[in-house]
Order: sequence, then C-alpha cells, then structure tokens
Amino acid sequence: MKYRKDGVMNETAGFELVKHIRSEKKDIPVIIQSSNQDYEEDAYRLKSIFINKNSENLVQEFKSFIMHYLGFGNFIYRDQHGRKLVEVKSLKEFEKHLRTIPNESILYHAKKDHFSLWLMARGEIQAAKILHPKKANDFKEPESIREYLINIIQKFRDEQNQGKVVPFEETAILDEANIVTLSEGAMGGKGRGLAFINSIIYNFDFSNYVQGINIKAPRTSFIGTDEFEYFFDRNNLHYVRTEEFPYEQIKKLFLKAQLTPTLTSRLKSLLKMIKKPLAIRSSGLFEDSLMQPFAGIFETYLLPNNHPDPNVRLQQVMDAIKLVYASVYSDVARGYFKAVNYKIEEEKMAVIIQEVVGNQYENVFYPHISGVAQSYNYYPFAHQKPEEGFAVTAVGLGKSVVEGERAYRFSPKYPTTAIISIKDQVQNSQVQFYAVNLKNQNPDLLEGDTAGLSKLDIYDAEKHGTLKHCASVYDINNNAISPGIDKPGPRVVNFANVLKYKYAPMAETIEVVLDIVKEAMGCPVEIEFAINLNKDKDYKTSFYLLQIKPMIGGAQDYEVDMDKINKDDIILYAEKGMGNGLIKNIRDIIYVDNKLFDKSKTEEMVKEIEQLNAKMSKSGKQYILIGPGRWGSRDKWIGIPVDWPQISNAKVIVETSLEGYPLDASSGSHFFHNVTSANVGYFSVQPEKSGSFITYDKLDNQELIENTKFFRHVRFKKPIKVRMDGKKRISVITQ
Repeated sequence: MKYRKDGVMNETAGFELVKHIRSEKKDIPVIIQSSNQDYEEDAYRLKSIFINKNSENLVQEFKSFIMHYLGFGNFIYRDQHGRKLVEVKSLKEFEKHLRTIPNESILYHAKKDHFSLWLMARGEIQAAKILHPKKANDFKEPESIREYLINIIQKFRDEQNQGKVVPFEETAILDEANIVTLSEGAMGGKGRGLAFINSIIYNFDFSNYVQGINIKAPRTSFIGTDEFEYFFDRNNLHYVRTEEFPYEQIKKLFLKAQLTPTLTSRLKSLLKMIKKPLAIRSSGLFEDSLMQPFAGIFETYLLPNNHPDPNVRLQQVMDAIKLVYASVYSDVARGYFKAVNYKIEEEKMAVIIQEVVGNQYENVFYPHISGVAQSYNYYPFAHQKPEEGFAVTAVGLGKSVVEGERAYRFSPKYPTTAIISIKDQVQNSQVQFYAVNLKNQNPDLLEGDTAGLSKLDIYDAEKHGTLKHCASVYDINNNAISPGIDKPGPRVVNFANVLKYKYAPMAETIEVVLDIVKEAMGCPVEIEFAINLNKDKDYKTSFYLLQIKPMIGGAQDYEVDMDKINKDDIILYAEKGMGNGLIKNIRDIIYVDNKLFDKSKTEEMVKEIEQLNAKMSKSGKQYILIGPGRWGSRDKWIGIPVDWPQISNAKVIVETSLEGYPLDASSGSHFFHNVTSANVGYFSVQPEKSGSFITYDKLDNQELIENTKFFRHVRFKKPIKVRMDGKKRISVITQ
C-alpha cells in the first residue's frame, strides 16, 4: 500500500497505482496488501482484492486469488450480472457448455478476456495467443464469437491432448494417449519417465524412421505423492518413518490403513473401464534419478483384475498401492538408503497404475516378448562398440529380464550376430517364463511381487502359439540351430524369425527409440519394452515403451598400458571390464572358494556375503568381490542372487566362469543399473574365451581375516591398484 514515490513516502501509493492501471485496463485482477485493515473498504471500491499482511491464512488467500482471478482454477460461466451458471474442470467440459450457454454469457466473458486468460493458465498457450488479440466488438454478434471459439478449442484440444498428463475425468481414462492424474503431487522418477515417453510417442512421427510397427505406451494413470502424505497423516503412521519396525509388521499395518475417499472413488471409476490385468508400480522421488536410480528397490505388483465382484478388484488395487508405500521401509530399501547416505524419511512415493501389455492364453496373460535395452554396452563383443548399446529379451513378462534370469542378449545394430557359442546358446536358453495368473482371482499380496504371477515352462508358450516366431530348434546331429519350431528337438529362444527374418522390426525399433530418447535426455538411457506380435488391420505389430531411466555411462578416457605393468604383480586381468579410472585405496578382497562352490547353495552364500558386507560397511572399508556366475541374478542356478544393498561396500565386482558353469554377461537390469550408477568396477573373467585370468594363489597367500563356509576374506599388507580402461574395456588389478 505505501511506498516511496518521487523520493517521498506516499501512504496511499497503492491506491494511486491501481487507479492509474484501471484507467487503461479496467478488468485486470489486483491484490492490495497492507497490514492496516482500514484500507479494506477502499480496496473493494476499486474492485480489488484486499489481503491483510498479518493474516494467518496469507498463503491460502494468495492461492485463492490465483485460482479464482488468474484463470488457474475451474472455469465458471457467468451471466451478464456475474452470477454463476456452471463450473467446468476440463477443456472437454468447457467446449460442451460453450455450445449451450446464453449469448449474454459469451459477451460477458469475451469483453473481460476470460477465455484467453483461462487457456493461458492451463498451458494452452497457442490457443490463448490466437484468442487474445481478438476483441468482442470484432464480431457482429455473440453467435459468431461462439463459433470462432469452438473451432479454436476443437483444433487445439485434438492437437494438444496427445501425450499429456491430464487431470482426472472419466472420459480421459479411455484415451490411451493421456496419462490420467488420480491425485495431486509429484510424479516420482518412473512417472516423469512415463510422461516423457508419452510426449515423445504422441508428438514425434516414428514412421519416418521405422516402418511396419506401431510404437505405443500402455494405458497409464498415476497417483501423486500428496496421497502418500495424506496416508501418513490420516492414519497417524508418521512413527513408522523414524522407528525401525519389521517389514512384515509394516505391511500389515499399512493394509489396515485407509486411502482418501477421493482416490477410492476415482479408482472405482478407473476399474469400471479397465478389465485387463494391471501393474501397480512404485515411483519414488529418488527412483530412476540420474545420480541414484534406486532401480528395483521398491515393489511392483501385478494383479489379474478379473474377480467377478468389482469391490474385490478395488480392494486388491488399494492393497497393492498400500504395499508399494510399505516397500519404502523394506529391509532392501533401508539397506540401499544407508548405502547411498540418503534419509529414508525424505522419500515420497507416487504410484503408477498401468495396463499389462499382452493377450490371454488359457488361464494366463502375457506379451509375446518383453525386454530391456541400454544405449551403452559395457560388454561389447567382436566388432560392436560400447555406444551402440544392447538389448536383452525374453518370452512373457519382463520379470525374467530385470531379475537377471535366462534371456537372450543381442546388439540392436547387429541383431544377427550371435554373442555366444551354439553350445552356450542351448545351455543358457530361456526355459521358463512369467505370466499373470488369471486363475488366481484373489492373490495374497503379502506373498510378495510374484503373488499374481505364474511361472510356466517354455513348452506352454508353444502350446499357446506364442513361441513360433521367438524360438528355433537345436539339431543335435549337425550341432546347428535352425529357425522355427516345426521340427522335433530342444527349443532355443533366440527370436530368429524376428531378428533375422524380420517378422517384426524389433531391432530397428529398439535402435531408433534408444537413439531418440538418448538425444532427448542428453545422457545414456535404459528402456523397458513389451512387444505384441499379433498384427493389426494395417499388418503392423505393436511395440510398447514401458519405462525410461537415465544411465551413468560413456566412460571418459583412462588408459591402461599393459607393457608397463609388471606381470608378476598381476592379481587379476579382465578383457571384459566395465568402469574407468584408478582405484588405489583398497586392501581387502572377498572371494568364493571355488573348491567349495555348490550351485545348489547360492542362497546360503547370499546370507554369508551380506554379513561380510555389513562388517566391511561398519569398519568403513571397501573391498573387491569375486564369485562365479552372475551376481544379482534371481535365478539361483546361474549366479548368487544378491540384492545390491547386500554387497553395497564392494568397489569392484568380478564375475567368473567355472567348468560346467558358463558365464554370460550379467543382464539383470535392476541390479546392473544400480551397480553402474554407483560407479562400481564390474569385470567378467572367462579364461576359456579370452586372455582373462585370476591368480588365486596370490589371494590364498594373503592374511586371512575371515573364513566362512563358502567365502574367504583376505587383506593385503599394502593397498592394491585397480586400473580400468573405459575405452579398451580392459582392467587389471596389481599388488
């Protein structure tokens, strides 16, 4: 209200400024703010809002002004006297009532520029810019204003709604081009990625780059982080954030708690329209972020969504949401937060509800192909380059891939080049796959993320008719693999008909999508996808983008010159190394005693390494970890199925092959993603395929700190040196 004018304090400068503005622009919204309540009446005479500076509701009053006067709230159609006729929330409703409101109402709003103001506030900037210069007296009668407005709105609603995150309304759910907001708040990492996917898919013409395939996103809704906060407030659960309760107890506590009535009613509307199985996914604020991706740390639940009672279906979805919230406080998540030095109470969880991609076969539901692809390949083979990326695919749901079970790895640039020998292809071929179990209409979600799933034999896929383009047959007599499954013999899942004979342009699509997403995000990326091989009326298959996350990759140059290294000092040499730079502060190595290794006891090994890791963490020491097979695989027969927090203090992780225990580069997406982002060295040592080796006698001769049933923990007198050449992919550890 008062401020200096012409160098003198003017007690009523605010009023004078408003009068000056009103002489030019009669209807501009104005707030007059003062700590003197006596000015209120004068402010109203000037058709201004008065706000007392000392008001306890100051923020709320500002918010109310912004919502009602600057066009950010719902649009209220009024008659010529300013009385409310109807309130609309969306552009669709706005257009519907625009056709029927009286002419006087059209004139009232047009004269005050309300239409362009509201459109501008909603982000429909182009439409607002076209409308704004037009004045009511540019038109002969109100009816022509109405027609002009309807044309503009229709044009921009059709164009602009493509690939947008839109507020909840029942009609928006059916449009798979939109992501529908079921409650307010931040979208979390996965949510941001999905919004980004949608905007790319619906605003970018992929057909210029790859033909014969539809690139889509599944129908998606999200629950913002506000609901997570309300959940704690309404149910008095804040104590869970600060006290360490057992995870099983937290899950039961959360299941008894209530979600808000608004969300419950919106979920009910959603389930009326969606009858396919649903994935209820976590989307934490930290998840899939650039520095600490938290990949696979929180839960995802797949629901059959086919119970005959709609109330049971609703309860299952609500239970899954609550259990996703509870997964913030799981042992794995707590371990991860500790390892990366984050405060668990700072995490807020959004939730994504996504239709599962696929088709029904008997009592199960799954896609033909699921996979993960990364734009940076830490294990290039032959003439492949790291920046050309790689993909890992499997029949059925993507759980096989992200958990590091048996799956098929290939380069999208050279899809016909086999990365491993025929013998290893047969040995490592996918033999089981995941599908949503439609028979179990009431899964017990407390069993974990596999409660709604079935694990089937690959021959079931053959019975369903989904294997014919995905597998080949191994001919024992000729030691050859022939595409198609029309002959007897062991099935090898290698997607030959898709990759070699182009039944669908999978490799080209992955290459193009990776390239565009990487360019758009400005860093190496990982995508998750699913493919439906059934062709539509245009003879096109469908490629669904499910998720995008940033990767830390593209190593800078650190050169290793093997000629300058004393051969007698070498403890380990790897030709397939990931990582870059020099580490020279480590003295400890923990390794599996190969003589005692037993692939049926890998789960026991997890407990041992977790305890060893905890001791190292407590003492503040990092170490080098060496063991056979794939670290972090969910398949206990091909590696030690650790979660990343269980080995979080390892600065270098080494995978080795043993006789009868072949090693294919680790492809468990979640585990791998966390390891690469934590800047951990990751080496593959396969003496039978390369010049890589480990001198175990050097390890055996060091001071033994601890000997468990399967592991040896040794310490060197002086720090050892780890050199990693990011360009040549070679790594060497020396005394």
